[in-house]
This record gives sequence, C-alpha cells and structure tokens, in this order.
Amino acid sequence: MKTNQEYKNAALAALKGKWAPAVICAVVYAVIACAISLGTELVDPNSATGVLMTASLSTMLLSLLVVSPLGVGYYNVHKDLLLNGDDKLTENSFKIGFSNWAHNVWGMFLMGLFIFLWTLLLIIPGIVKALAYSLVPYILVDKPELSANEAINLSKAMMKGHKFDFFWLSLSFIGWILLSILTVGIGMFWLMPYMYTTYAAFYQDVKAEYEAKTNTINN
Repeated sequence: MKTNQEYKNAALAALKGKWAPAVICAVVYAVIACAISLGTELVDPNSATGVLMTASLSTMLLSLLVVSPLGVGYYNVHKDLLLNGDDKLTENSFKIGFSNWAHNVWGMFLMGLFIFLWTLLLIIPGIVKALAYSLVPYILVDKPELSANEAINLSKAMMKGHKFDFFWLSLSFIGWILLSILTVGIGMFWLMPYMYTTYAAFYQDVKAEYEAKTNTINN
C-alpha cells in the first residue's frame, strides 16, 4: 500500500490542468444534492403535519432515486480522470450514474440501509461498516455483473485490513475541510475533486492488492 501523500500526489497530477471541469462537476453535484435535501425546508413548518411528512418522504425518495446514482457517477468520474485523464466529469457523472440506474440505486440503498442498521446498535459499529462498504460505488460500476449484495460483500473483503488506512486518509483532509468552512464552503468545490481523486487512487491500490492476493490463492 502507498502512503497518503502518494495518493494525494497522484490526485494532484491527474487534476493538473483540469481543475475547471472538476470544479464545475463539484458545483453541479452539490447544487443538485442540496436542492433536493433542502426541499423539506421550503415547506412551512406550521403547515399540516401530513404536508410536512409528504415533503420529507418526497425528499428521501428523490435523494435515493437521483442523488445516490449521481453519487456513484461522481465517485467514478474521478477514477476515470485518474486512470485515463478523462475530463468530461459532469457529462460522465450523469452517464455513469444513470446508465445502470436501477442497479446503482439498489446498491446504494442497501449500503445505506446496512450502515443505518449497524449504527442503531452503536455509533462505532456503524462507522466501521461505513468504512468497510466505502468501495461499493466503484464496484457497482467496475463489476456490474455482481448483485448489490455481492458488491457490498466484495467491498468488505477488499477493505479487510484497510479500514483504518481509509479512515486515516480521510482524516488527513481535516485541515483542508476547516479552511473550506472559513471560505463559507466555497473552497469545498476545489477540495471535493482533490478528495475524490485521492480516494480513487486508494481504491485502485486496494483493488490491485486484492486481485493479486486472489490470483495467488487461485493459482
């Protein structure tokens, strides 16, 4: 496994000269996600409970049917940027997320449901499972022949021994996150591509290690 800095260096190299499309993609994704999640806030809290509940259910449904597949696309366009230098991030995020829409929605739904159920037990088990399932968005695209449950199980297998590595990698961005907050969140549009391309580099490393180990066992 590489170091956190090596993953970040790979991300910065991939983003060099391509920050503009990466930032535009981050803005589009964030605007869509925020617009849907804030839908309930537009309903008068003093209105009938049934209206407010309907708005909440509609927001949850739209998040599942629109934001979750778009999230799958968002993860994977940064992987394509890293591997192929493909800078059509916004276009590809929709294409990847919605080309196998039902599969992506179901996979993300199951992942979220399992994390939620584990979190009901205790916060720590929920965090551990979230780390274990963190590769699911990539696997749904890389291995579309797998069922959603199989994709989740594969993520668990690939992340065995690497959950803390991913936690530590994510934690290494805390300083940048705090700086982005100081810019009233505007800095997040630059930080998101940096983070997600770094995560893609981590995924590729874990994937290569897992495949090498599996091939060794099979041979």
